Amino acid sequence: MSAEEVTKYIEAQAEPKRSTLLAVRATILEIEPSLEQVIAWNTPQFKYNGKYAVGFAAFKNHLTFSPQSAPVMEAHAADLSDFVTSKSSFQFAVDAPLPKALLTKLIKARLAELS
Repeated sequence: MSAEEVTKYIEAQAEPKRSTLLAVRATILEIEPSLEQVIAWNTPQFKYNGKYAVGFAAFKNHLTFSPQSAPVMEAHAADLSDFVTSKSSFQFAVDAPLPKALLTKLIKARLAELS
């Protein structure tokens, strides 16, 4: 599995999901360029030192972002108060890429957890 397969997943989405996911992926890789892009659980995932770090997925009426960690979600609950959350992921709008500041907090916290 590779970045090309992640691109295929994103390109298979209808607009505006496609543009939103492209923007989110670009921001993720800007924050941590060393992340390896893979498809796992039929969704784009990003690995750090061989471990799953973060991922996202497209659904009918929303997108999700997952830092793959309940502790990271709990630690950033205040930042996620405007989103529908679950134990290790949250939903966001199909037409609104996530803010870089939020992604930076979540990704840095998850990478620290994996280090």
